[in-house]
Amino acid sequence: MTGTHQEGASKLGSVFYISSGIALLFVVWGVFFSESMEAFNAAAMSAVTGAFGWVYLMATTLFIVFLVFLALSRFGRIRLGKDDDRPEFSTGAWLAMLFSAGMGIGLVFYGVAEPMTHFAAPPPFGASEGGTPEAGRLAMQYTFFHWGLHAWAIYGLVALALAYFQFRKGARGLISSAFYPLLGDRVNGPIGKAIDVLAIFVTALGVATSFGIGATQINSGMNFVFGVPENIPVQVVIIVVVMLLFLTSAVSGLNRGIRYLSNTNIALFVALMLFVLVLGPGLFILRTFTESIGNYLQNFLTMSFNSGAFTSAEGETWLQGWTIFYWAWWMMWVMWVGTFIARISKGRTIREFVAGVLLVPCLFSFLWFSVMGGAALDLDLSQGADIGAAVADNINTALFVTLDEFPFGTVVSVVAMILIATFFITSADSAAFVLAMLSTDGNQNPGWRIKVMWGVFVAFFAFVLLLAGGLEAVQQVAIITGVPFTILLIGMGVSLYKAVSEEVLPERGGGADPSPDGRPVSREAAHSKSTVEPSRAE
Repeated sequence: MTGTHQEGASKLGSVFYISSGIALLFVVWGVFFSESMEAFNAAAMSAVTGAFGWVYLMATTLFIVFLVFLALSRFGRIRLGKDDDRPEFSTGAWLAMLFSAGMGIGLVFYGVAEPMTHFAAPPPFGASEGGTPEAGRLAMQYTFFHWGLHAWAIYGLVALALAYFQFRKGARGLISSAFYPLLGDRVNGPIGKAIDVLAIFVTALGVATSFGIGATQINSGMNFVFGVPENIPVQVVIIVVVMLLFLTSAVSGLNRGIRYLSNTNIALFVALMLFVLVLGPGLFILRTFTESIGNYLQNFLTMSFNSGAFTSAEGETWLQGWTIFYWAWWMMWVMWVGTFIARISKGRTIREFVAGVLLVPCLFSFLWFSVMGGAALDLDLSQGADIGAAVADNINTALFVTLDEFPFGTVVSVVAMILIATFFITSADSAAFVLAMLSTDGNQNPGWRIKVMWGVFVAFFAFVLLLAGGLEAVQQVAIITGVPFTILLIGMGVSLYKAVSEEVLPERGGGADPSPDGRPVSREAAHSKSTVEPSRAE
């Protein structure tokens, strides 16, 4: 027992200091050599999106196929845990937490912004003129595409692999653990450590950018409603306040803080959506929802594999700036969100997991975009509100400009800011939990001190970058890191398939008893072995 604890502490030292050291070097580079960073990031991002964009397209679509195959095959009845394990959280709480962590703040930000951006300047693959009904149809189609199955398949693959190896095979809650079938004992050495350090570093970047984006939108809402200036000092104050709130939640633990906040998020989210649906163009919104799902499904394969090979330079630029950007952007969030979803999914079958992660959040996201984006489109098309021009002028105010057209617009805008803040807190809370997990050798219930430490560190990271004007640079770096992450995810998928294929499944029920090191063993051998988890070599 003592030896294991000491080893965990040693693990914290090596992985934490390496990853945080890299992050601090990045901050120093951004603060003192900003022009150098800007030039490097621009060149690297152009090279990545131009040369590797097709890899993102192929890989993300294959992830969907792979997850659906696992769910529909005999592997679908494998439980993420022992055969007699059952879910720790109710289905409603589980869906609320994974949705809040995975998409919440992004949906609030882009609910009006993306459809109206495409409406004003349509993708160059259909409507040639902005501001028309055809431009609105295409805008919703591509918004559904960018926030649909591909995004959740990326999250789902990582979450499923981690949950399977942690809860069924007894491996530690580390990204590297999912590669045991491919790397063997080498996951305990420098290769495994490098994977974990990369995951922590990119997760910290993701949290920092989330802090910055959330603070920017809250500041824009305060400016729109109350006239509060939009500037860096106000955004720093917002980050500090949110940090204190989410640290309070983090200290209260997973079963209280994140779960209660997630339920609050969903309640406010649904309330805002129903308000717009009932007082807005309800019939137009429901027709938009129905038609946009049809357009999305009808054009799914074409959009999924459109790499721009036979489009104009304008089309290629659009793909790089939107679709490929999104796929790389989801890669940046995947270790954070995937690790958190894995943690809350113990006891569910693979079939149940895939259905929950792929279908429910997608439909909920589609409904949100149909309500918020559809209401904004109707305001432009039928009432001459010119929301598209306002969004083009300041994308951060898209939601507030739309809500201002409704009764009690000021009050509802305040509710929207509260929703953004709660999503902000939940995302930061879950990210601090994941960072603490990865920093404590995969501990499923890390102590509150390590979560507080990560929360303070990332908040400091975020407002230093704000002061340095470096949020755009961080986003570019995140996209660049999507290339090695794509390779990691492909390897993770191969590793997962290799592991489930080796399970000896009975006619009914779960699979073979897991061994502690992640390698399947017969039931007879399993009962004769100790279940002590293997150590990780430093």
